[in-house]
Amino acid sequence: MAHGATPHFHNTQGLRSIEIGSKEFQCVGALPPFDHPHVFLDMGKDNEVVCPYCSTLYVHKADLGPGHANPSSAIFKADAA
Repeated sequence: MAHGATPHFHNTQGLRSIEIGSKEFQCVGALPPFDHPHVFLDMGKDNEVVCPYCSTLYVHKADLGPGHANPSSAIFKADAA
C-alpha cells in the first residue's frame, strides 16, 4: 500500500468501540503526545479487531466508506510538516 494511503484512527475519547469503513488501518491510541506505537491492523475476513495496545474494538461498517469513522472525531489527521 502506498505511503499515506492507510487511514489512521485514534481513541482519545476512550470509547469502547469505534465503527470504521476500512478493514486495513492504523491505530495510534490517543492523540499525540499520548499515542502508542502506530500499529497496522488488518481485519481480514472478520468484521472487527481489537488493538493490542489500547484495547479499542474497531468494527467494520462498509456503508461508512474507506477512511471514515463513527464518530468522525476518531479519524487521525497528522499535522503537515
